[in-house]
Formats: sequence, C-alpha cells, structure tokens
Amino acid sequence: MAATAANSTSTNFGPLDVRSALKEGMARLRAANVSSSTLAAELLLLHVLGRDRAWMYSHPEAPVDFAAAEKYVELLARRAAGEPTQYLTGKQEFWGFEFEVTPAVLIPRPETEHVIEVSLERLGEERGITINMRTGEPNPALRIADVGTGSGCIAVALAHELPHAQIVATDISPDALEVAQRNAARHKVAGRIRFVRTDLLRAQLDEQATSGHSGGFDLIVSNPPYVARNEAGELAVEVRDHEPAAALFGGPTGLELYESLVEQAAELLAPRGILVLELGYNCADAVRAIISRQRAWANVSATNDLAGIPRVLAAERVRNAATIADVGRPG
Repeated sequence: MAATAANSTSTNFGPLDVRSALKEGMARLRAANVSSSTLAAELLLLHVLGRDRAWMYSHPEAPVDFAAAEKYVELLARRAAGEPTQYLTGKQEFWGFEFEVTPAVLIPRPETEHVIEVSLERLGEERGITINMRTGEPNPALRIADVGTGSGCIAVALAHELPHAQIVATDISPDALEVAQRNAARHKVAGRIRFVRTDLLRAQLDEQATSGHSGGFDLIVSNPPYVARNEAGELAVEVRDHEPAAALFGGPTGLELYESLVEQAAELLAPRGILVLELGYNCADAVRAIISRQRAWANVSATNDLAGIPRVLAAERVRNAATIADVGRPG
C-alpha cells in the first residue's frame, strides 16, 4: 500500500497481503491520532475482507485484492477524519450480541450493560424467571418499557434474558425505530417487542388515560440523552459530530429528561415496579434528588461502572404512592 495521504482514497501499490495492509492501516490511524488505532485498523480490515480475527491472524500472507484495498483506504481516511468505526462497519457488540448501528442511533457502550445487570438483579428470581420456584407455576408475563430505545440493544438484551417479557420500546426518531426493529428481527425477539414512536412515554400515558387502567409496567428502563448543551465542546469529535444530537443532549443542564421520565414512570409502573436509569457523568446526586421529591419511590440505589463512576440509578415504585398530581402537595 502506497504511503498516500490519510485523506486520499487512491491506491498506487502492487500485490498486498493481510499483514502489510494491517500494518499500514495502523500507521495511518496512529498518525491521525485516532484512539484505539490498532483495534480500529483491525475492525476495518476485517470488515472489507469479510473475515474474522482468527482467520486474519492465521493467514497473514493472504492476498488482499485491489477492490478490498481501495475500500480499506477509503474507510481509513474516513476514520482518520473522525467517523466512528462502528458507523463505518455498521455494527457494534452489546451483551454478547452483534447489533446493526447507523448514524440514526447512538452507538451502544459497554457501560450501558450495567442497565441490564441492575434490571435483572432488581427483578430477582421472584419475577425474573419464567417458572415460580416456590409453586412451580408459570410466572405472569413481565411488562417492560425501554424508553429511547435507539438501536434496540437494551430491549433485545432484556427480551433474551426474560423470555416471559412483553416489551414496549419507544423512540422519537422513526429512523432509530427502523434500526431497532431490524435488530429485534435479527435476534428473533421481534414478536415480543412493540416499537412505538413517541416522546418518552407519552403514548403509554395516553393509552392509560383512554383505558382507565393505571400503572401496569413491571420495569421501565432508559438510557436517556443526558449531555448538557453547553458541554458539547467537551465531547470527542467522533461523538459530537457524528452521533445523533437527539440521543446525546438532554437540554440546557442535561437533567431535563430525567425529570419527565421519573414523573411518567411513577404513573405507569405497577406497585413494586422498578425504574432503572443510566446516569450521565457526575449527575447521580441530581437524579437522586429528582426521585426524592416524589413520594412514589423507595429502595433507591446507585451502581458504579468499572471506573467507579455512578452509572445506574434504580428505584422501586411503592404501593399507594403519590403520583404526578400529588407532587408538591404537603404531606
């Protein structure tokens, strides 16, 4: 591969093998100060070759044809310019599954897997398994809402872990919902996930008002937009310039959607239902304060990620608790 400029897609080289292609790709991304340059070069090469890592490292002298080399150079240049690797390959792993990702959806992060872990822990064996271990009878179907589903990664992961769950996955973006529906179909759980275009849980509140039945969800989960607008300049270029703004920014302070989510969840959760929220950096205390302003919640807990940062907040809907209409009334 010729040492062309990082933003060039021309290839003026002779026969190329896997080892030299990977070496050149790593060098170009390092020169462009791309984070995780070795991994990015590997993933892009695997993508254009249609191979897995085991094959690549066991066939270092395999030839790379001209068309694949041209495509690789193009993807390297786009990655060097800031496009995320996941959008270039169209995929990202989450909870052991491969998800389609496009610029219409937020790229799933490993930290979001804590939302799944906390949800399963909070549901516990009493509700989290199909068969009641005390009686041997089937447990009632769980009703779950995933708010701001994006790629559908949380909804799909929960559907796999909880085969007796019926899930409503909401998003305000029709393009995101299309991606999520494809991921649900790919992982064979589409029959248990209903995708709804709405702002947070507004459609569910409207359904509840029409039916006259109150709070029926056992679990409401969300990784909401939580970046403050004035913090955009602190984001990496890959995030700020390429991931969807509607999935990133939660308002002037980044807390605005938490306020709405907590209120709506108080209306829609069944007694003892669980609310699980992913947290933005350094906002655990503020979100806990939002929850504490209502009498609807008990057993509030925060869970740290592997870096020791509070990442998930969970709370339980208490029986006969105050709802939205009661907030602010003297106790």
